[in-house]
Amino acid sequence: MKTYQDIDQYISTFPQNVQALLQQIRHTIKHAAPNAEEAIKYGIPTFVLHGNLVHFGGYKNHIGFYPAPMGIAAFKEETTQYEAGKGTLQFKLDKPLPLDLIKRIVEFRVETNLQKQKRK
Repeated sequence: MKTYQDIDQYISTFPQNVQALLQQIRHTIKHAAPNAEEAIKYGIPTFVLHGNLVHFGGYKNHIGFYPAPMGIAAFKEETTQYEAGKGTLQFKLDKPLPLDLIKRIVEFRVETNLQKQKRK
């Protein structure tokens, strides 16, 4: 696994078209979770707010978005059109990113992490 110092360095390793998509996701997450901190975890960009919030990463044919299983389950009807695994959504590089859906999933994850923090 390659190691990166920050999200900028990670994104810079991709072709221009993929960099643009990764920056769109990054901007969307930052807007939806302005108090979250950026990090690299598991070798990919991660946003942290009272624990891991979401991860994302670039791949040969898709962008991976990792909002944890609860983030996908809460939006099940809207995520069925995307390849998915446990806690993973895949967005094809040749299709527009569902930025509004990403925003709403991130907002949901912020709320769940804040609620979890309050219970501690």
